[in-house]
Amino acid sequence: MDFDWLGVSFDLSKLPPKDIEESFEDPFSLKLLPDENGDGASARYFNLGKSLSGRAVFSVFWTDGKRYRVVFSRDMTTAEHDFFERKKAEDV
Repeated sequence: MDFDWLGVSFDLSKLPPKDIEESFEDPFSLKLLPDENGDGASARYFNLGKSLSGRAVFSVFWTDGKRYRVVFSRDMTTAEHDFFERKKAEDV
């Protein structure tokens, strides 16, 4: 996966790019398209996954099929983490 980190509009010191990238590579990561009324050309997706250190990360991103551009990223909330774990258990 190729990530574009130029001009990121959120603080990368709280959540390093390495942890974010690893959350996308998590074999159990969930990539979701939220409901929206706009066109699909500028669709933004959600990613829920864990880094190798076990950090649960929630990200909003877009992709052109080659590159990933993370718009926002943070630690998962308790509800998001519970949802992630339920979906992961369904897949196992």
